[in-house]
Amino acid sequence: MPDLSIVVVNWNTRDLLLRCIQMMLDTRGDLALDIIVVDNASTDDSLRRVRERFPFVTVIENTCNTGFAKANNQGVRASPANYSLLLNSDAFLAPGALQALLGLAERQPQAALIGAQLRNADGTFQASHTRFPNLWREFLILSGLGRLFEGRAFPSCGPDDAKGARVVDYVEGACMLVRNEAYMAVGGLDESFFMYAEEVDLCYRLWRAGWQVWYEPKAIVTHLGGASSKNRSAKRELDLYRSRVLFFRKHYGPLPGLILKAQIIAWTALKSCIHALLRALTHGRLGRPVASLRDLYVI
Repeated sequence: MPDLSIVVVNWNTRDLLLRCIQMMLDTRGDLALDIIVVDNASTDDSLRRVRERFPFVTVIENTCNTGFAKANNQGVRASPANYSLLLNSDAFLAPGALQALLGLAERQPQAALIGAQLRNADGTFQASHTRFPNLWREFLILSGLGRLFEGRAFPSCGPDDAKGARVVDYVEGACMLVRNEAYMAVGGLDESFFMYAEEVDLCYRLWRAGWQVWYEPKAIVTHLGGASSKNRSAKRELDLYRSRVLFFRKHYGPLPGLILKAQIIAWTALKSCIHALLRALTHGRLGRPVASLRDLYVI
């Protein structure tokens, strides 16, 4: 049995995917890895290149873009190991990251999910974990005021993170080690979430089921961010809003979900007005906003 399965969902990120797999091999040490690529109907020659360069990789080929959650569930179901690492194709493991994640999982039998310390391409720290969302923090995000309260409203790891491994509400989904037993017991990622917030929902359900979510700062992962979603930027903002509202409706009830939707529509209307004014002042040289009010009414 392998020590760990690594599941990577791919959608038209060929070069990043190849680099991601190579980094797994370069940093695995003496760990036995089972690598699973779940492809969501890519058209960029990803699978041919993976099969040529890494013939030992298990490939699950979907005929359409099934979304992040469903594809990861396919990968975990195919895992022969006790643990699976859900890794974005634009996330690259540093030496010792796999060992740190597995070591913590072995020491903490109640840890169902463990997140890594994420870093940007330039080595600066990237938000890796925070508290579960609420209406106040969503207001700060939508209004742009969150930058004024970043330390208190959005606590996350920083360059002086000396607390070591610890329990957190949820971790960012670019790199998550899951205990397969716990993952399957709660039903895996909720496939109602096509993209975004699925890791928040998973961590929330794990906590409610009596498991724990941990953060391991010794596991360092460089995460570029947005590699797949930039290929579908016209829907990216809508998917983000839709997932936020879905999470609130599912876990907090219809009224909080309705309030969040109203906030999104109100702030989008305000931003659209400002955008229209700027377009007029610049003689139409600005592009159109990604999300329109008409689109938002159906989230």
